[in-house]
Amino acid sequence: MNDQPVLSVTFFRTDAGRLPVQQWLKSLNKADRKVIGRDIHFVQFDWPLGMPLVRKIETYLWEVRSRLSSGRIARVLFTIRSKEMVLLHGFIKKSQRISQADLSLARHRKNLCQSRRIVNE
Repeated sequence: MNDQPVLSVTFFRTDAGRLPVQQWLKSLNKADRKVIGRDIHFVQFDWPLGMPLVRKIETYLWEVRSRLSSGRIARVLFTIRSKEMVLLHGFIKKSQRISQADLSLARHRKNLCQSRRIVNE
């Protein structure tokens, strides 16, 4: 593991100021939050990574896969802009595939991040 993070980590913020991934994390128990946080930290310090922890979904969209208690798997979808890992959407896996609703939401948030970056530069 590197001494310095390769990426900074931020939560996606809605136009209304909500942090949906942070809110989702707070709804989980402490043990699950700790596992997910450890995995995100690992990505932050050792980017780029691949399976089994990180899987590329499509251009500029990846997922962190965290194994939780009782065999459950949490997924946190993220994008990278500059040296920043933006956490877009989090959920507990219910099937092998990502649902269209989850994927559409992450894509929408990714596109918002990209357009905000262009406006803010």
